[in-house]
Amino acid sequence: MSNSKKMINFMGARKVLGVMSICLVIASIILLATRGLNLGLDFTGGTNVVVESPADIDIAGARDTLEQAGFEDAVVQQYGSSRDLSIRVPPQDGIEADQVGQRVFQSLADGIDGLQLKQVEFVGPQVGDELRDQSGLALLMALGLMLVYVWFRFTNKFGIATVAALLHDVIIVLGLFSLLRWPFDLTVLAAVLALIGYSLNDSIVVADRIRENFRNTRETDPHVIVNGAINETLTRTINTSFTTMLVLVALFFFGGEVMRAFSEALLVGIFVGTYSSIYVVANLLFTLGVSKEDFLIPEKEEIDEMP
Repeated sequence: MSNSKKMINFMGARKVLGVMSICLVIASIILLATRGLNLGLDFTGGTNVVVESPADIDIAGARDTLEQAGFEDAVVQQYGSSRDLSIRVPPQDGIEADQVGQRVFQSLADGIDGLQLKQVEFVGPQVGDELRDQSGLALLMALGLMLVYVWFRFTNKFGIATVAALLHDVIIVLGLFSLLRWPFDLTVLAAVLALIGYSLNDSIVVADRIRENFRNTRETDPHVIVNGAINETLTRTINTSFTTMLVLVALFFFGGEVMRAFSEALLVGIFVGTYSSIYVVANLLFTLGVSKEDFLIPEKEEIDEMP
């Protein structure tokens, strides 16, 4: 009895949070349909410029210079050392593709003595389209394989609930990127794929404990059983999420411009994934009418009846 008094009633707010999840998913879909994603150079094509200076280059100053020159969407990062810079610029309206690199270099050279142009590389839109199509296919394949795995491991109800939680997490993360206009490139796509694996693992841990409790307890109230299972896995969930977030926070602040979008996507994704493993999975199980009958093992009864 003492343990039951200490349990957190997660399911007490399931209806309110369920409505909130539905609203967030719908809002994210509308954002993706109307505003789309702020696709990076990997998907849109553009120009990659590499420059070298005899002294260390101030990255923040270089970004400000390029913004003043009209290259607001340029991605500036160190290239091997603090004296080398890589500048990635999406296609520019009114500027020929073969002139973008020279204009970027000239904008920086006016304020940096001795700056040299080392490389100009143009990524055509056909390459960008191919990467976008293959990336979308990879995302769909990952979700499809997860669906097959969960479907065979659990009952149909658990399979539907777990895969719905995966879709919930991916759609909301993409919706946030669309809302805030954060750049979406291949590193962010890698983060989304990693999020699918993380969210699935978290959901399976909770679903496994729910299944065990349905089979092993004499309790018949699904609310009590699900609440107990979530409370039993709560410490593990918090520890896993917290330690992963520590690494991502370090990447966000010290990993440079390249890792920032990656860490942003996973930080949001882990928070949403932890939430969905509790409320989306459990909510859908109640909606689908999960009960102890779903976990009966008829084979044992047949063996007992044999002469």
